[in-house]
Amino acid sequence: MRNTWKGVQEEEVGKIPMDVFMKLITSRARRTLERLNSHPKLKAFYEKLRNAQTSKKKKPLKTHVREAIILPEMVGMEFLVYNGKEYKKIVIDYTMLGLRLGDFSHTTTRVLHSGPGVGATRGSKFVPLK
Repeated sequence: MRNTWKGVQEEEVGKIPMDVFMKLITSRARRTLERLNSHPKLKAFYEKLRNAQTSKKKKPLKTHVREAIILPEMVGMEFLVYNGKEYKKIVIDYTMLGLRLGDFSHTTTRVLHSGPGVGATRGSKFVPLK
């Protein structure tokens, strides 16, 4: 069985025309792409993306624009997406289409607390160390 994304073969995903792609994504992502003129940061990001595709250098594109929708022309590209502290490397796969860049660069990490130490509670104040 071949890999598909919403009925489109994996090899053909990068060649999907924009009007067909717009029908396959969710309404929230579709509205964002339709209103690009009211989002100057997004519009500038997509222009920067198209310029990076035409250049010969294949280094990751660094960005703060976490709300950018992943388009078919981005498949196979590498991005460094800022999560508030550092840049996380993301390689775009065909399964990520229609989602946002920020969905793959998490801003919070899981915190695992250990047990209480000496002096952390009233009962442990007088526990000898040995």
